[in-house]
Amino acid sequence: MSKPHSKLYNKTNYADIREVIQDGIEKYSNCIAFTIKNKIGKDVEYKDVTYKELGEDINNLGSGLLKLGLKDKKVAIIGPNTYEWALSYISVLYGVGVVVPLDKGLPNQEIEDSVIRGDAEVIIFDQKYIEVVKEIKEKNNSKIKNYICMQDINEKEDWMRTISEVKDLGKKEIEKGNREFFNLEINNEKASIILFTSGTTSQSKAVMLSHKNIASDINSLNAAEKLYSTDVNMQMLPFHHTFSSTGIILMLNNGVRNVFCDGLRYIQSNMKEYKVSVFVCVPLILEAMHKRIMAEIRKQGKEKSVNFAKKLSKFLLRFKIDIRKKLFKQILDNFGGNMRFVVSGAAAIDKQVAEDFNTWGILTVQGYGLTETSPVVCGENAKFIRYGSVGLPLDDITVKIDNPDEKGIGEFLVKGPNVMLGYYKNEEATKEALADGWYHTGDLGYRDKDGYLFITGRKKNVIVFKNGKNVFPEELEELVDKLPYVSESLVFGYPKDDDLIVSVKIVYDENYVKLNMNNISEEELKEKAWEDIKEINQEVPKYKHMKKIILTKEPMIKTTTAKVKRFEEIKQIVDNKLLDD
Repeated sequence: MSKPHSKLYNKTNYADIREVIQDGIEKYSNCIAFTIKNKIGKDVEYKDVTYKELGEDINNLGSGLLKLGLKDKKVAIIGPNTYEWALSYISVLYGVGVVVPLDKGLPNQEIEDSVIRGDAEVIIFDQKYIEVVKEIKEKNNSKIKNYICMQDINEKEDWMRTISEVKDLGKKEIEKGNREFFNLEINNEKASIILFTSGTTSQSKAVMLSHKNIASDINSLNAAEKLYSTDVNMQMLPFHHTFSSTGIILMLNNGVRNVFCDGLRYIQSNMKEYKVSVFVCVPLILEAMHKRIMAEIRKQGKEKSVNFAKKLSKFLLRFKIDIRKKLFKQILDNFGGNMRFVVSGAAAIDKQVAEDFNTWGILTVQGYGLTETSPVVCGENAKFIRYGSVGLPLDDITVKIDNPDEKGIGEFLVKGPNVMLGYYKNEEATKEALADGWYHTGDLGYRDKDGYLFITGRKKNVIVFKNGKNVFPEELEELVDKLPYVSESLVFGYPKDDDLIVSVKIVYDENYVKLNMNNISEEELKEKAWEDIKEINQEVPKYKHMKKIILTKEPMIKTTTAKVKRFEEIKQIVDNKLLDD
């Protein structure tokens, strides 16, 4: 069973999502909830939405949806991260119906399939998706009868409404004295969110989450992490991802101001623009930033001075003297100068990257969770950090390791109020995942003597040889990814003579090679990579040695949440016989 959780602060006790957000609205009514940037030609306009205004918008939109007869309907939402997306999501969850967030990055056919599989009867969509939605309407294969566009558009077709129209409708109802929306009852144990997983191996499953699931995870997160009403959070991860949708609810509970990133290329400029202090992201982003900063430090010949500053800072911190903002000002300016707290999730972050960010004065923690667990199961915080681990289980959540081997490695099983109700219309998968009262995560790992959890890989990813020996590809990928020219890597078993050969696919960083390796040819780079792989092989047992290599500059196939579609990649390599002699 798990050792002590990472509780550090007073825990909240919300029963449902409406309580979570309403408390934030009432406590921080005059604070800014969202800053919205609009580009009008070459000009840029900023609009602030206070918590009080957010509350009014929720009431108006929710009342309007009820007036349209949409009580208890399943409402699909699709679009990039915007205020309107968040407003729609929250308004439906205030008791109107069931939310079905859709992955904005899916091909048109898969969007339609998700709408059908989720039994959506309403769709709220960004104007960028008008053609997709129109196609869904014309095919008439779904249950959708109500179409609501997030933006006001000049040539609106008569089959659709806009959010503004629905809000106006609701406002009029409230002015007439209609209190239906305010009096809605919430069953916190009923499925209120149907969220598709970003599966990397097969068709995504539709996870059913309740108000209790999300609210309990918010309660546990409030006990572990500290957010302030003076914080500015840049929303980077797509809202259809549970790490992001639960995250925005947490931010709104704590009075944080929320802004939106203009895109991957603009992350650092947006951090400066908005004076961002909180950032939730995937490791890929942090590791890319770290690589650029370290490359610049080496280019300027400042490695020795930065290393000395690290040692000095660690020494002074023992005496509670913190001068990191002065020592590392030039580095911190890369993040806008206000960054104080970074949360990394969805995959393992490089230990050195996390340690460096913390050494520079940016509290950087790693968490672990799944869509099925609402999502956070465990995490680090200001007091409990152990590099390489995913922290300690959150309050109210229990993690046990099933069937551990001689090294203590087994499958993580999770129990707690955050665990999903099951998979929508998939009883077989539900029974398999929720066996004996525990959620079977499919993730393998171990616990150290202090209770910190470490993930070694996915159960489905393990390379199993005929002699019974196992290789966790993620362990080798972590070593390969440390090579400065490597953008990403994939370790896998390539079939040969009725067994497997440990092989690696490396995607190299073309810009790094141009700037730091005298623009050597790909053939020369492959030779260099081979020498580096041979060195890595010396660090691990012989049966784990990587013996075949693919080098490319083309990014790997990924889900919209930046997870490599491992089995699609391997299938392509095997089908095309890319490693045959």
